[in-house]
Amino acid sequence: MAVMDVFLGRLDPDMCVVTAAANGERAGCLVGFSSQCSLEPVRFVVWLSELNRTFRVARSAEVLAVHLLARDRRETAEVFGGQTGDRVDKFQQVRWREGYGGAAVLEDAEAWFVGRVVSRADGGDHVGFVLEPVEWGGRDTSGGPLLRLADALTIEPGHPVD
Repeated sequence: MAVMDVFLGRLDPDMCVVTAAANGERAGCLVGFSSQCSLEPVRFVVWLSELNRTFRVARSAEVLAVHLLARDRRETAEVFGGQTGDRVDKFQQVRWREGYGGAAVLEDAEAWFVGRVVSRADGGDHVGFVLEPVEWGGRDTSGGPLLRLADALTIEPGHPVD
């Protein structure tokens, strides 16, 4: 067992779907690394793997959309976590609309925001995109508990993880 396994094994973060649009392309992926990173001004960071298509589209995007899913929206998580945009158009399988700056906003999200990319940070095999919220929304009534890492562990990744 690796030293950090004891610590990391206890984490069960909310999962989110991050979408990017740039240069006529759309992409999205299921993300387990994200967090608010500033109170004033409000900032949020999402960490994207350098191996996936979403990263390649996001590095040219001015905005990204971040979506929280209810556990009962696992099929949406499977589309964005279990398929690769290199082979399929994920957006043909979900309901979405265009948001601020051309962002792809998922209609079935519990809550979402579009954030302007204000900086990027190298984090090893992931790059952090620091976002300034510019548009947001969500359901008036809760669809139940949010999708968490433990709920998504059986989704086979659509691309290699290393």
